[in-house]
Amino acid sequence: MSGTVEITSRKELALMPAQQGPAGDARAGADDRDRSQVSLWERLDRPSPAPRTTLTPHRIAEAAVAIADTEGLDAVTMRRLATALGVAPMAAYRYVSGKDELIELMVDFVYGGLPLDTPADGWRETMHALAVHLRAMSLAHPWITRAATPFSLSPNQLAVPERAFAALAGHGLDPDTTMAIFRTVAIYVHGSSATEVALQDLRRARGWSDGDETRAALAPRMSYLMGTGRYPAYLQYLQQATRKDDPDWHFATGLDCVLDGIATHFGI
Repeated sequence: MSGTVEITSRKELALMPAQQGPAGDARAGADDRDRSQVSLWERLDRPSPAPRTTLTPHRIAEAAVAIADTEGLDAVTMRRLATALGVAPMAAYRYVSGKDELIELMVDFVYGGLPLDTPADGWRETMHALAVHLRAMSLAHPWITRAATPFSLSPNQLAVPERAFAALAGHGLDPDTTMAIFRTVAIYVHGSSATEVALQDLRRARGWSDGDETRAALAPRMSYLMGTGRYPAYLQYLQQATRKDDPDWHFATGLDCVLDGIATHFGI
């Protein structure tokens, strides 16, 4: 695994505006297009149109992520952000056009913390590490299961499939198959993480502290359903399962099944 300095540098590089160029070159050509036609990342890669201030994309993203982590994604507004940063309500609009782009910035910031430079021995080890890190990211920032989609492209998000594709290269896979393998693993991680987050949200909302309290609260409904006799296999699970409250084991076992299937199907 490479040092934290390298990871931070990559993240900050994606978030910081480019250095000021010669006068007249700063926004040549691109300003002829409407702002809505230019992506956030293209704008941030351009030279700053004004002298740099203490407010930066990095600070904006960091503050917004802190709000979302503690209060939820719906609590993130441009006004709430301005208050957290101690700046004028319109200050952040120098970098983002509104909440949609702010969320893009937040997602990229969080993805920038993934240790993608960790060395691995092969494609399976790489995909396993990516899956574990993506799950940890989702559990640390539960709102990201809502905010990040395969279509919310950003520099640090694209670094994930880039790492996966590089690991899968050299195994005789065509590009479509390579993408299918990556998406299979990514979708497994997303589905598993989203389920964990949903359960955490439910427990928080209902005041249930653990699995025992959750099952006790759901017992009347479950007892009725099991009493119908229509679900004997599920009843056997309820009576015999010993890892109901072990999400780490469930995730790791499911991930092994996915990776075993890929290895067997493609002979890699």
